[in-house]
Amino acid sequence: MAVIADTGALIALANAEDRYHKTVKQFFATNRDPVIIPCPVIPETCFILRTSMSVAAELEFLRSIRGHLMLEHYTVADAARVIEINDKYGDAEFGFVDATVMAMAERLNIQTVLTVDHRDFSMFRPKHCAAFRLIPERLRRR
Repeated sequence: MAVIADTGALIALANAEDRYHKTVKQFFATNRDPVIIPCPVIPETCFILRTSMSVAAELEFLRSIRGHLMLEHYTVADAARVIEINDKYGDAEFGFVDATVMAMAERLNIQTVLTVDHRDFSMFRPKHCAAFRLIPERLRRR
């Protein structure tokens, strides 16, 4: 079954100093399921890597996803659902990218989210399942 990735997990993978780096790296080392990256996750990941690390880190991330992970494009239906999600969960302040990951997971019928942001993704109730399965299940720090 496919897994959809959130920004935080990709940052953790790219940054050896991130507190979740080893956990996310272990996931990628053992995972055999397709990992889908919503296209809006890419610029957010690049911006964070560039501003918190370096241009080299950003470029290394782009090289690492080329040909290995599946990219999913943002649709008009996703845009409408992102607004619905943010309206319904306004106090949670999911924001555009997290709500996009949620909307795309619903559209693609994906139940597993690769994220280090368990708070937001456990709070959300998707239309297609009772709750997302969040991985890594246990977030070990370094």
